Amino acid sequence: MAQEQFYHALKVDESLCYGCTHCMFVCPTDAIRIRSGKASIRKDWCVDCGECMKACPVNAFYIEQDDFDKIFNYKYRVALVPVVMIGQFPSNISESEIFSVMRELGFTHVFQTEHTVDVINEAMINELNKHEERPLISAFCPAVVRLIQVRFPSLVNQIIHVKPPIDASAIFFRKMLQDKGIPDDDIGIFYVTPCAAKIASVKSPVGDDKSPVNGVINMDFLYNKVYQGIKNRGGKTSRSPGDNLPNLGPKSIGWSLTNGEAPYMKGRCLAIDEIHNVIDFLEKIENEEITDVDFLELRACDESCAGGVLVVGNRFLAVERLRKRAQLFKDIHGTPEDLIPYRDYLMGKLPLKPIEPRSILKLDEDMTLALRKMQQVRSLMCYLPGIDCGACGSPSCQSLAKDIVQREAQLSSCVFIQRMMEKHKKLHADHAIRIIEKTWGKDRLDKDCTKLGAKNEGM
Repeated sequence: MAQEQFYHALKVDESLCYGCTHCMFVCPTDAIRIRSGKASIRKDWCVDCGECMKACPVNAFYIEQDDFDKIFNYKYRVALVPVVMIGQFPSNISESEIFSVMRELGFTHVFQTEHTVDVINEAMINELNKHEERPLISAFCPAVVRLIQVRFPSLVNQIIHVKPPIDASAIFFRKMLQDKGIPDDDIGIFYVTPCAAKIASVKSPVGDDKSPVNGVINMDFLYNKVYQGIKNRGGKTSRSPGDNLPNLGPKSIGWSLTNGEAPYMKGRCLAIDEIHNVIDFLEKIENEEITDVDFLELRACDESCAGGVLVVGNRFLAVERLRKRAQLFKDIHGTPEDLIPYRDYLMGKLPLKPIEPRSILKLDEDMTLALRKMQQVRSLMCYLPGIDCGACGSPSCQSLAKDIVQREAQLSSCVFIQRMMEKHKKLHADHAIRIIEKTWGKDRLDKDCTKLGAKNEGM
């Protein structure tokens, strides 16, 4: 039975894309191809890290979100706000102001996602104590979890089976409202996301059948609405009864930043951010070059969630603001009072189901066919130039060889092979042009070469 495709939130606006290949070369899973002059994303390979979006010079990549008006389908509308949202605002804007405006926009409740960190940390340490295999890897970053599934399938069993704060907080708040007599159908929980990967984790969760979150709101979208609402107040503060939420302590504030989890785990623990750094380290783990690490905190974005593609401010300034905030509330420790009665309930809901590998290296479900195709890839590499120019629309010669074996490209897609075939009269020039047009589109070759010829003759 074929595996269900990953949902991914990153999309390409073909009206803007002109096939520059910037995205193709930065993609850590080789999920992007150029076809008909436009970037094309392979759904099963994309991990929604957002590197393509950062690299695009014309902003052709965008991230889908739920329609904001979807919140009004529910009588009780809960906003789960990660701490990095607070870090986007200037230090003179208080949480109370931010949350008050969010209520004016339509939310009935606002809850900071990291309030459940202490319970999650306890569950993670329990997992660490139970498993002998090392290192165990945090499940906090959904882009990293998917990266391991597709690029490092041998390591999936080392992902710690504990849900991240987004899920834990949604489970807690829903249960708390239900205990107040509110029907589940009246409760809508919406996460304010700093990245595409967390949208994907809501739409098609890994290690769970269904997400406890009803929808996602992009952080850049909500930030602009909230900031405009604060400015429109002209410095006047409006307070609601629910604005006095407990402040987060330093542990909770730092949890979603780099080195947020590692200091609170046991043994030798390392924190690594930025997806290419993560890949380099996972390769060392997979090759058993590093064997004495107990726990890995891995984050796809530089500066972790503060560097997500949907944050609006400078990631270093956001981290500085949050570090100062952590110092300001350094005396706050432990689980919030409202959450304490739900500790045992939450601990029972935190375990993830086994995470399945989904290797992009596997060329066929049938092992015999897969081995045969791998041999074909090796044979093709003897003919391809090995310079990884990308002119074929694939990110590397090896990627092209795999595409050929999977019948998604032809050997003649390589411009070097084309020239060789033309030289030996195995390929007509007009046919070569048609091959190039299939990759790069007809418009790419519609240039007026007469002026260039005239210019060269005059030199």
